[in-house]
Amino acid sequence: MHAQPNIQYPLHRPRRVRQSAMFRRLTQEHTLTCNDLVYPIFIHEEKEKAAIPSLPGQYRHGERSLLSILEQAQAYKIPAIALFPVINTAYKTEDAKACYDPNGLVPRTIQYIKQHAPEIAVITDVALDPYTSHGQDGLLNPHGEIVNDATVQVLVEQALCHARAGADVVAPSDMMDGRIGQIRQALEREDHTNVQIIAYSAKYASGLYGPFRDAVGSASNLGQADKNSYQMHIANSDEALREVSLDIAEGADIVMIKPASFYLDIIQRVKQQFAFPTFAYQVSGEYTMLELTANQGYIDRDQAILESLLSIKRAGADAIFTYFALDVAKMLS
Repeated sequence: MHAQPNIQYPLHRPRRVRQSAMFRRLTQEHTLTCNDLVYPIFIHEEKEKAAIPSLPGQYRHGERSLLSILEQAQAYKIPAIALFPVINTAYKTEDAKACYDPNGLVPRTIQYIKQHAPEIAVITDVALDPYTSHGQDGLLNPHGEIVNDATVQVLVEQALCHARAGADVVAPSDMMDGRIGQIRQALEREDHTNVQIIAYSAKYASGLYGPFRDAVGSASNLGQADKNSYQMHIANSDEALREVSLDIAEGADIVMIKPASFYLDIIQRVKQQFAFPTFAYQVSGEYTMLELTANQGYIDRDQAILESLLSIKRAGADAIFTYFALDVAKMLS
């Protein structure tokens, strides 16, 4: 006589839905698409592109190479690009006045993009560090301290300059107190009602920004100084919620968490608490770690990239700034 099978164990077999590709697709909880991608692009005054050694595969783009990038972004339906300028040393000053020059690199590039790729949203970085001779995101007093309110006034002028040139979104990444409200009011006064603000609300004083600072040419200006007096302490989580709450109250349309991969808990807490449009920035150090490890053959590059971005989506990000945007768009197509 055959023994009866033990029907009490296991009643639940989660592996059943993982047995076939069809059901793995049907039960997939999160999906990455081109609609989730923002492509950060470095621009400079030269006509041709120049490689960035610390960001393998990325370039400082001139007008000619930028056109090729725009064509690819359009072809793969990437919704938005974010501009980060590389400013010639001659234009860097203590007061960063070149940041609101209407004939400067960023306003001219905005107009160029709107002429050649009007369906792509243009996001501009509102920050002083590419323009300051000292590499800080704010103005300094005689004691070398960041002066908050005076810096905000310059940031307002910079945001207005970008809006006048046709930017769809301005993205203050400086972490000065009160700047979102001041920028929002200034945009409204000039009837730039539809210009959105992405507030870098929780930007941490991370060790992962090195390749970016090299790319925009602020690393040498900053030297041994740090940004700890305005960027957030890496150990803090509740503080991020306070920062996000303030920026939403001041008129932000979207909030940003930066970096992404080491701060998935922050992304999740912000999304769950505020149910507000939340972006995350996969920063230069995150990019370079993956790229260099893949180049050594230690990981599967495509799988690792997709996994990294899906983890950010899974945490709650609505969209991701990533230097992998074009690569991922090609993979997904």
